[in-house]
Formats: sequence, C-alpha cells, structure tokens
Amino acid sequence: MAMSLQTPESIRRLQRKLYLKAKAEPAFRFYLLYDKICREDVLRHAYDLARANRGAAGVDGISFAAIEAAGLEEWLGGLRKDVVAKTYRPEPVRRVMIPKPGGGERPLGIPTIRDRVVQTAAKLVLEPIFEADLDPAAYGYRPRRSGADAIKEVHALLCHGYTDVVDADLSKYFDTIPHQDLMRSVARRIVDRHVLRLIKLWLKAPVEEGGDDGKRRLTGGKNSTCGTPQGGVVSPLLANLYMNRFLKHWRATGRGDAYQARIVSYADDFVILSRKSAAEALAWTRQVMTRLGLTLNEAKDRGSGCPARSLRLSWLLLRPAPLSQGRPLVSRGKPVEEECPPAQSQGQRSAGAGQHGCMA
Repeated sequence: MAMSLQTPESIRRLQRKLYLKAKAEPAFRFYLLYDKICREDVLRHAYDLARANRGAAGVDGISFAAIEAAGLEEWLGGLRKDVVAKTYRPEPVRRVMIPKPGGGERPLGIPTIRDRVVQTAAKLVLEPIFEADLDPAAYGYRPRRSGADAIKEVHALLCHGYTDVVDADLSKYFDTIPHQDLMRSVARRIVDRHVLRLIKLWLKAPVEEGGDDGKRRLTGGKNSTCGTPQGGVVSPLLANLYMNRFLKHWRATGRGDAYQARIVSYADDFVILSRKSAAEALAWTRQVMTRLGLTLNEAKDRGSGCPARSLRLSWLLLRPAPLSQGRPLVSRGKPVEEECPPAQSQGQRSAGAGQHGCMA
C-alpha cells in the first residue's frame, strides 16, 4: 500500500502550537488534549506510522494485512468511535524475549495494532509538549536527535579534556520505572483527566508471556506498580520524561561545576565525562537513582579513564557522520578506539561541546 509518511500540515500546525506554548510557559499545564488524540487525521497518520514500522501482531493475532483486507476505513472508524466514547480498553501486551548483542536476552512488549495506533496518536500530541522540557544532554528517542549526535558530543568533550569517564546504564529501566512518580512527572504538564486515564490504562495493561510448560500466562495488570513495557510506542517517551528528572536535578544542584563533568544520555544508558571526578559523580548519581526508585547496573558501570586520549564505549554502536577531527568513535556494530587531537583552549571549543546550557 503506497503512503506518504510526511506529517500532514494540519498535524504539524498542532504540534508547533503545542511546542511553542510549552516552551514559552514552562509552568503551563495542558487541559484540553484528548480531543486532539481523537481527531481523524491524527488517528489516520498514527495508523500509517504504525504500518510503516510493520511489526508482529499482538495477542489478538490481527495483522495489518487482515485489517486492510477487511476494510481499513471501517476499522479506523470503529477505533475512533471507541476512543471518542471512552470505551477503548487496551489488550494485554504480548511479551517475547529477544537476544542481546552481548549475550543473554531482554524482554520486548508487543501491543496489538489497535493499541499501537492509539498510543501513536497520543505520542503525536504529547511529544511536542514534553520535548520542550527535555534536557539537552538527552539524545535517545527524540526528534532530530540520534546516536550519532551523542557520539559527536562525547567526542567533542573528550577532546576538550573531559577524559575521566564512567560508562553506565540502569538495570531493567523500562521494567522498574515507578508508576506513581512517573504519573507525577506527566501531570506536571498534563491535567486532561482523559489523557491521564489513557496513560494509566497502558501502564496497567497485563503482560502475556509463555511459561516453561508452553502455556501463556498473564502477569502485571491493575496491581502492577512499576514498568512501561519495551516495545510500546509511548514507552520511550515516558522513559525519557522520567529520566529527565535526574538530568534536571543534576543541573539544578550544580553537579556539572562541582565535578567538572558533563553527561551524555541515551535512554537508560549514559556517560559521565569529567576532568577528574567521574567516580565521585557516579557515587552521587547512584544515590539519586536510588531515590528515584532506579538501580544502576553494577555489572556494567565502569570507569574508562582515558589514557593516551582514547575511549572505548560499548553502547554507542552507530556509525556517525564524519567528524572534522580524528576517527569515528565506533564502526558498524563494533566499538573502536577514538584518538583525539590535542586539547584546545576553552575559547576554541567546538559548537558541539557547548550544548550544556541551563534549561529554560
């Protein structure tokens, strides 16, 4: 089926207004958003985006091909009717285990196509609002940002003397985000009770997974208190929003100056780059993460003190655009060492290393 994934102008105008309002008024709380999620153009574009991402069927076994064979317009009309009437309820999330590059497995949640479309519609409306608040140190799952941009920032900081480095990540981050605290972060901007209800429904959706006996079982549900399943369309957005609490606290308490350090974050992975105090910054970070209900992965948190001005990062596995100096930090799928040129004076810092101003 031929389709254009360019965002329709009507949706772009909506997103632009929401972003500019949120950026201009950091304390403003949005109270009329549910009707935007229900719009025909928003739901249709959400379907197109979900269709382009393909993906397997959820617990109901209904595929994109089956939807279109039965009649897409009728399917979209029925979905919109349920969302408008507020009778829409998400189905359980099908959980599968997928291999990790370094060995082992990680869980992946697969919502039904119906749920993926409504989540995408919500993301189209909510993302511009939350994007206005996200810290510039965050690069994962954001519009017009990528792993390559994170690599360039790490490279620039390394080459300007931030060579005492800790490479860290959060243990089972998507599975351990506390629902109550997450919803407080959402409610800081969103007070539309119908939107808040939607998000709670997705957070409380049961998870269907297979047991050793081959039978499928439901876990989680209404009694669950933490976790936003990986694979859900809104999960990266919510994960970024919760991680933003840590990044904002880092800035608000002046940790960058105290430790002569900078952070580069990509979802639940992050690097602390310091001139001499990375270990102290990591200890402070561990305490703050504990207060947020999160846990650093002690098996992965490691110092990469940078003798001979080189660094090996295991989580940046993308090929960046060519850098003006030195070799790329990584090759495709395999980290390599980066040799930095001699450090420049503070007045000669590249634009890429100057993105650490305070948030509005």
